[in-house]
This record gives sequence, structure tokens and C-alpha cells, in this order.
Amino acid sequence: MELPKFVLADNSDFPDDIFIIHLEYPRFLINLKDDSVEFIEELDDEDEQELESEMEHLITLAGEFYDREMERYDE
Repeated sequence: MELPKFVLADNSDFPDDIFIIHLEYPRFLINLKDDSVEFIEELDDEDEQELESEMEHLITLAGEFYDREMERYDE
């Protein structure tokens, strides 16, 4: 099975939150309520430094993904 790069998620324990989950390396989720980012896998300091600029790009892609999904939802 081929997984999508991003998925939307919610959770009944956090009814006001919407999450975007990035399923490729580095796996992380973004809580759209407060724009917090949480890595799903352990990253050492070196990995985090290497991914810093890439993360900005991935977060931008996540935002574009969310916008496209909301457009589709509105249709």
C-alpha cells in the first residue's frame, strides 16, 4: 500500500484541534489550533539541525495540503 504524504486527523479527546500528519521521514504532526509541531520519531540534535530548513518547506507543503483539502470539502 502506498501511503499519502499528509493526512488530516482529529481526536475526540481534543475536539477543537485539527492535526496534519506527515507520514514520510521525518514523521511529525502539526496541531493547527496552535501550530505546534511534534515529531513522531526520535531525532538526535544533528538530525534536527539538518532538517531545520527542510521543515520550513514541509510545513509550507502541509499548509497547502490543508488548503486543498478544505477546498475539496467545500465543494
